[in-house]
Amino acid sequence: MPMMTTKSKSALTWIFIFTVLFSGYLIRRIIDFNSLFITLLIAEIVVAAFINWRFNPLQVGVVRSILGLLFMFSGFVKGVDPIGTQYRISDYFIAFGTEWAIPYSLPLAVILNASEFVLGAMLLFNIKLKVTSWLVMIMMTVFTVTTLNDAIYNPVPDCGCFGDALILTNWQTFYKNLVIDALLMIVFFSRFRIRFSFDTKVEYALIVSFILGFVWFEIFNIQHLPVIDFREWKVGNKMIIEEKKPLQYYLTYKNKDTGEIREYLSPDYPYDDSVWMSKWEFVKQRVVDPNPKVSDLAIEDEAGNDVTNDIIANPDFQFMLVSYDINRMNIKKMEDIKKFLSKCNEDGYSFVLLTSSIPEEVHSFLNKYNLDIDYYFADDVSLEAMVRANPGLVLLKNGVVLGKWHYNDFPDFEDFKHKFVDN
Repeated sequence: MPMMTTKSKSALTWIFIFTVLFSGYLIRRIIDFNSLFITLLIAEIVVAAFINWRFNPLQVGVVRSILGLLFMFSGFVKGVDPIGTQYRISDYFIAFGTEWAIPYSLPLAVILNASEFVLGAMLLFNIKLKVTSWLVMIMMTVFTVTTLNDAIYNPVPDCGCFGDALILTNWQTFYKNLVIDALLMIVFFSRFRIRFSFDTKVEYALIVSFILGFVWFEIFNIQHLPVIDFREWKVGNKMIIEEKKPLQYYLTYKNKDTGEIREYLSPDYPYDDSVWMSKWEFVKQRVVDPNPKVSDLAIEDEAGNDVTNDIIANPDFQFMLVSYDINRMNIKKMEDIKKFLSKCNEDGYSFVLLTSSIPEEVHSFLNKYNLDIDYYFADDVSLEAMVRANPGLVLLKNGVVLGKWHYNDFPDFEDFKHKFVDN
């Protein structure tokens, strides 16, 4: 039997690489547990480890670049919103009973995001590949074990591996890590065969630049708002449905003689047929809202009345000062807030406070700072999703998000009028 040529071996390894990448594409379609898919992904990891010596430098370089870009993307979409990563790390601390560590969530978020981005950049630019591949291997081992636990036990609903830019189920996240593990095997076992791209001084200079640059980027997004908003409350989004479709009522009937069960969409059933009605008995009803869900936000007044639509759908300018916890509100812009509120009251613009704090705390806060403002209540998670600041300011008009501001960037009233009213 003739031996395989170099070209044949190269073709087979290319096919294997494309197979692994195609497995990554299939993840979007497989959202739950699938034993066959898990077997395939594990087999790809094993094969990649055993045939690692067959991959030529070009193939290793392609896989290395893909991994580098993927890690950089993952680090960037979380680094653009470090507070979002902080919330997810806090969820893990709560799930595992280590609430004492919650105060460290934000520093850990900054470190984790920067680590992913910097390691991705080092992979992409072939910097210190021997050390980098080991660090990535350790990181992926931790991620794979953690996401397997998430998939099986569901301690948190979303690990946030791609921030709010791309939401995956826990099983999809685990599958994604297995695909990365298969690609990583190719790079890890080829690390001694890859030539360096830069001399040592340039490598260290690049590493320091990546670290300092990305940490500064994260701090900027913490001290202001994310430069890219992936959430539902981003500027330009419409938070109401203008033409709502009517609710759909499904009625279930049971045949008295045969026990057959049928479900009908009202009024598409023979309710006016007396013979049919005598043979069938009503069992239950379910109601389906065909309208897409725009937001989880539900706003209530102190009496518990739902006023969400009254505020969100206000046809005039509607300001919302958002504070998920009024006791932890940063008050350094309080004088600016009071001046802005006074101007809004003079010009007839609605300005309300949204918080998840209890009424007694709100009363005490308003009295302390002599604030004359209407206040309403909402879930803290919904408020945290609206604006990454405590407090933050959101401007709506007819349900459309016109602007969002961090307390460090609280707007001037005249600037608001010039930008939104005069134009």
